[in-house]
Amino acid sequence: MDPRKNPYAPGAGTPPPELAGRDAWIERAAIALDRIRSGRSARSLILHGLRGVGKTVLLNRIEVDAEARGFASVKIEAPEGRSLPALLIPILRVILLRLDRGQRVRAALGIARKAFAGFVNAWKIKYKDIEISTEFEPERGLADSGHLDIDLTELLTSIGHAAREYDTAVALFIDELQYVRDDELASLIRALHEASQRQLPITMLAAGLPQLIGQMGRAKSYAERLFEFVQIDRLDDHAARAALCIPAKKEHVDFEPLAIKEILDQTQGYPYFLQEWGRHAWNLADASPISRSDAERATTLALAELDDGFFRVRFDRLTRAEKRYLRAMAELGAGPHRSGDIAERLRMTVTSAAPLRNRLIAKGMIYSPAHGDTAFTVPLFDGFMKRILPKMDA
Repeated sequence: MDPRKNPYAPGAGTPPPELAGRDAWIERAAIALDRIRSGRSARSLILHGLRGVGKTVLLNRIEVDAEARGFASVKIEAPEGRSLPALLIPILRVILLRLDRGQRVRAALGIARKAFAGFVNAWKIKYKDIEISTEFEPERGLADSGHLDIDLTELLTSIGHAAREYDTAVALFIDELQYVRDDELASLIRALHEASQRQLPITMLAAGLPQLIGQMGRAKSYAERLFEFVQIDRLDDHAARAALCIPAKKEHVDFEPLAIKEILDQTQGYPYFLQEWGRHAWNLADASPISRSDAERATTLALAELDDGFFRVRFDRLTRAEKRYLRAMAELGAGPHRSGDIAERLRMTVTSAAPLRNRLIAKGMIYSPAHGDTAFTVPLFDGFMKRILPKMDA
């Protein structure tokens, strides 16, 4: 069929043509944000889950809706190795420039700008990855102590006061939050907690891998009372069928039932994979309906493309020893697996294998769903490891 009309959209954070199975979370986020804007108590959302489940897509949708409803919002992805001040300073500058929207600068906004300038000046000295300068004048003693807990709290609360002065709310959207260092994450949670206690209209919505729950709990024990942790998982059968079939239906194309079964079985309901299989099946089919044979050929092409891209880019970041650890996991199956069983496959003790496990967790390749258990953060990665390293000791 005509590839120009192919409706499927696989990609990192690319909105799918049919965002199936997520309406309840979109509405829950909207309610929380509206309550925070009006000064009422609410927990904002932290989305967590494996790669490919659509966390970024959902976070983007919530951010777009918030912006449409008048929130001062901005979204950023936390890269590995960047400091929290370097991450926050550019987006907070954008917020401060947006708040007045051409009106005169009111008192609280003036204070917030001074706090921002003090924060930038103080933390540019401590962190070499902060490159931005500020056009705002600082006020001595405001958010410039050099203690992140104190300075970030003063900065975010001052921005919260400014947002209330302009009858709006500030929503910070941060993706890949698991890459923020634990001590810096603790300072961010503390600052947002202080703003919440003062009922200021400023909050954060974030997304990250499953280990983010443990990180935030270790950083501040009250994190679970400040945020609602939402597990974003694979789609159920009904939603997966909708994500696959509705985009084609809009183009007057159907799937044979056995074609749907083949794709749902292979993708296991993961949204990213549904888009990949749907794209290949569409391009392979001569006409509607898309057949089981088309779907089976799509499986071959989709796995080859994932092996060269989605899986490979993660594999290439690993050391030889880390690859061997993941191959041992794959030998045991999809998981999760006991750490002792993995160490046994490696012919190592649990203690000697622990540094490898910790490095892989830090790189976002694995996580611990329960004490002593280990699982892949990337769905279907066990199959990829077996394909790329057919022998355990390769």
